[in-house]
Amino acid sequence: MEIVIEHVTKRYGLHEALRGIDVRIGEGIFGLLGPNGAGKTTLLRILATLRRPGTGRVLIGALDISQSHQRKAARSLLGYLPQDFGVYPDLTGYEFLDYMGLLKGLYDRSARRQQIEALCDVVNLAREANRKVGTYSGGMKRRLGIAQALLGNPYVLIFDEPTAGLDPEERIRLRTLLTRIAEGRIVILSTHVVEDISHTCERLGVLDQGTLTFDGQTRQLIEAAAGHAWQFLAAPDYAVPADCSVISMLPQPNGVLYHIVGSQPRGPVQGVQSLTPGLEDGYVWLRQQTMLKRTQPACPTHLAP
Repeated sequence: MEIVIEHVTKRYGLHEALRGIDVRIGEGIFGLLGPNGAGKTTLLRILATLRRPGTGRVLIGALDISQSHQRKAARSLLGYLPQDFGVYPDLTGYEFLDYMGLLKGLYDRSARRQQIEALCDVVNLAREANRKVGTYSGGMKRRLGIAQALLGNPYVLIFDEPTAGLDPEERIRLRTLLTRIAEGRIVILSTHVVEDISHTCERLGVLDQGTLTFDGQTRQLIEAAAGHAWQFLAAPDYAVPADCSVISMLPQPNGVLYHIVGSQPRGPVQGVQSLTPGLEDGYVWLRQQTMLKRTQPACPTHLAP
């Protein structure tokens, strides 16, 4: 089974949130990367059957969720963690999951209890299941959100910014959890945090202003930046060329160590080195080329599709 997205558009008034999205998503973790406002959440809400596409269609297996009569059947295959995940602070973690299980149609009390207890173990909340959700940390609430998405053993899991606002340790724990639960499922992970994608996804898509500007293997996006990532030492007031983007600036005793993506640095710089790019370099290079293409339509992006 796979998800097939064909020619999907979505408009809110004059704003075109999605512009002809075409992509196929199979088992494993598919990363969806892009800046804020790129259209990621709109696409996920369409996949979660909370919004309908303006044009085009979305298939989950043989089910066309653009059709009302097939949407309900598709929902039984879906688990969804929205970016703004609301909880009932006066319920315990167990009570919250019990309530969500009823909403998902898990009416057998004994089976529902067994599933909730198993999921609390999976997301490492077994010891806190009887605490009120209002006392949970941000990371615990996100893990609770993942548990409710897993209720009913859905085949498709959709996570919108699951690590938003978490400290580094919680982010690592959540990434590990997502990798564990992805086996034998389709998991869609949307984020603007490049590191989350680089540690979990072999394949990704990049959305920019409602357009899918990249769909391929993560390594392909990294390789696209080869020969365009640089490190050098310069003064703190060094004027970075307009066709370059700064990835990092690290103060040194004798200046600032710059890491940039773009053309080879020139001018008052020292120790220029070509770097082996990472995913952040590839993503920044893609955005540079996308913006260049928009201003100069005849200019190729030099990126593999």
